[in-house]
Amino acid sequence: MLYYLFYYLKDTWSGFNVFRYITFRAAMASLTALLISMIFGPMIIKWLKKVNFGQYIRKEHVESLYDLHKHKQGTPTMGGVLIIMSIAVSTLLWADILNKYVIMALVAFLFLGIVGFADDYIKVVKKRNLGLRANVKFLSQVFLAIIIATFVLIYTPIPTTLSVPFLKFFSAELSLFYLIFVIIVITGASNAVNLTDGLDGLATGCTIIAALAYTVLSYITGNFKFADYLNVFYLQGAGELSVFCAAIVGAGLGFLWFNSYPATVFMGDTGSLALGGGLGVVAVFIKKELLLFLVGGIFVIEATSVLLQVIWFKTTKKRLFLMAPIHHHFQLLGWPESKITIRFWILAIILALLSLSTLKLQ
Repeated sequence: MLYYLFYYLKDTWSGFNVFRYITFRAAMASLTALLISMIFGPMIIKWLKKVNFGQYIRKEHVESLYDLHKHKQGTPTMGGVLIIMSIAVSTLLWADILNKYVIMALVAFLFLGIVGFADDYIKVVKKRNLGLRANVKFLSQVFLAIIIATFVLIYTPIPTTLSVPFLKFFSAELSLFYLIFVIIVITGASNAVNLTDGLDGLATGCTIIAALAYTVLSYITGNFKFADYLNVFYLQGAGELSVFCAAIVGAGLGFLWFNSYPATVFMGDTGSLALGGGLGVVAVFIKKELLLFLVGGIFVIEATSVLLQVIWFKTTKKRLFLMAPIHHHFQLLGWPESKITIRFWILAIILALLSLSTLKLQ
């Protein structure tokens, strides 16, 4: 919005010319999202307390974990509304709002935010601990993925090939399997972030790191010179997605101020589903889908631990981990919550740096 308002005034004052640069607008989007989160955070937390949107800590079947988390009972949840507001407003202010990739990323982000809000509302207000039925939530994510895949196939030059990190000349045509692939990426990313959101600041910090990596990747993909030099897929207009990703970074940092241990608010499914899905959509647009599994390696580990736990238990009637997702396993081993979170952040940073290194190694 501000791009159209000020850039075309550059003839009246040369200083307005700075609005043409994506790097400037990405930085300002991040700062704007951070400020919105910091300013409105206390108000939203106060409102969530007033309407009794507090976290319910389940005791049945998880007594050992309940003892570690019972102090969190009643902590405001659904704080994802703060994240969504911060990202949406800052993106609309600083990105090219007529850019089709930004529009679709925002639509997907907001759609999953609504799904997550409905899930949280049922848990908190209706007192139904499992929230939305699993099939309803999953079908909503699949529906969105189909919309995104259809958009890519009809309205964009994005190829349906599979790009593999570290393999410069390998490219596999997915053809009819492309739709299934997009469904796996978007639903997988959305649910993986959701599963990671179990400790104070854990999902928030890891999302910030992943979004920062995709800010860089989006900028490179939308810049012909960088894309050509690094031999990566070039997509005209994709650079604007770096503004969206930078807004995620800023909103995440602002939210982390309140969500860090001991948390005074949780994002809930409102935030986690939207953040994961938003990153998944960006990955699809810039052809860095497989790299998302490395950038968001912590999310993959968390989701895989749940899958392995289920398979192992059904096969052997024993547990592979003390509890899944795996961050609870370390809790039950006696690790302090803050130590688990910080160590997972460190791993996330290492994975993000490794992911960015693939640009030069391929």
